[in-house]
Amino acid sequence: MEQDNRVFKRLRDRRSGFTLVELLMVVCILGILYAGARLIFTGQDNEARITTTRGSIATIDQAINIFAMNHNGKLPDALEELTQGTDDKPGLLKEGSLNDSWGTPFSYSKQGKKFKITSAGPDTEMGTQDDITN
Repeated sequence: MEQDNRVFKRLRDRRSGFTLVELLMVVCILGILYAGARLIFTGQDNEARITTTRGSIATIDQAINIFAMNHNGKLPDALEELTQGTDDKPGLLKEGSLNDSWGTPFSYSKQGKKFKITSAGPDTEMGTQDDITN
């Protein structure tokens, strides 16, 4: 019985609190959770930018079609023509709308009566697999 009292006394006298190892484990776990959350939210941000860029391409596509209707079927030579207004009419697009969600200017090319609008996509380099087109 006396031995039990000594063990109990040692346990009772022992300092309460966390050890350094326990604190390091908590910090590591929090770091892992933060990294995972960051990856999840970064992916959502990228998807939102892709969706916004697709919407911008659709808007530019419509503006080009309106331009062609107003100019007897002639397509603009450059996207900047869509931002230029006349004395009585404003431009079809605002100047800032000619860049994608990553700040890269859209690429525009005419192919006969058809045209192509391209965004460089998330990697901001044209001609790669992640390009977005109309």
